[in-house]
Amino acid sequence: MKHLFQVVFKPSLAIVYAMALVMMCSVADTVSAKTKKIGLQLYSVMDAMQKDPKASVERLTKMGYNVFELVQWGGDPNVFGMSADDFKALCDKNGAKIISTHSSIQEDPAKEDEVMNRWRQLFEIQKACGGEYFVIPSYQVDYTVEGLQRMCDYFNRVGKIASEYGLKLGYHNHSGEFQKLKDSDDLMWEYLVEHTDPQYVCFELDVYWCTKAGKSPVDYLKKYPNRIELLHIKDDFVIGESGTIDFEGIFNQFYKNKMKNYVVEIEVPQSLRDKTNPDGSKYTQEQISEEMFKAAEESIKYMKKAKFVK
Repeated sequence: MKHLFQVVFKPSLAIVYAMALVMMCSVADTVSAKTKKIGLQLYSVMDAMQKDPKASVERLTKMGYNVFELVQWGGDPNVFGMSADDFKALCDKNGAKIISTHSSIQEDPAKEDEVMNRWRQLFEIQKACGGEYFVIPSYQVDYTVEGLQRMCDYFNRVGKIASEYGLKLGYHNHSGEFQKLKDSDDLMWEYLVEHTDPQYVCFELDVYWCTKAGKSPVDYLKKYPNRIELLHIKDDFVIGESGTIDFEGIFNQFYKNKMKNYVVEIEVPQSLRDKTNPDGSKYTQEQISEEMFKAAEESIKYMKKAKFVK
């Protein structure tokens, strides 16, 4: 009986050990995924955020997003229709931190005081949200050295005011910033980096648009390690799906630079705008919004699984 017991028991014990090991690894992976700070630019689900910010925030945080970047187009004093305090409370309740916002005010020398007061109002709102950065997503400029220098000087002035509110002014690129100036061999984006004050101005590198412009985000992260403080993690649609963006190299260098703040951004592709139902009718805005949430969920799955994302 003793020998029979040993024969039966040993395989069972091995199975128990194997099951325990699988469970331990599974728990470790879950804990690791939960501790990652994964951000999302809420523009990704803009229509839903405008219609029902509470339900949208709850849905996104359940996916695992715990950092948000906001949008305040036109200098809107409200945050998706809510006061800054109420929106922050909503995010706090759902375990999400607000890191930054996107908005821009064009320079107007004839109304300098008025423009700066509008900036102050926006900074006050972002301060109430608990953010650290205020990012200009785009800016109209003449692609000349003189025009760009004025832009730099303006950003320095605005950035100095932002610092009074405990914020850092940032600039977000698209692909056009990697073109040469009309009267110089300088690239616009590089000129901006090299002619703005590091004390008051930083950069949010959109790695997708940088790549699409034929430039290497990794090279720029190496060249300007202290100026790129935020990243926009973007792809053709779902993050990691195209295989054309070197996310691993980007994150490795970003962390090497001792930086940590990034947000995923997902834009509605033209293929989704053109998508039709079986009856030939175009997708409704509600259907498009649902596809954007699905893309956000698939993207965060990629981010959680990626070992190079801390």
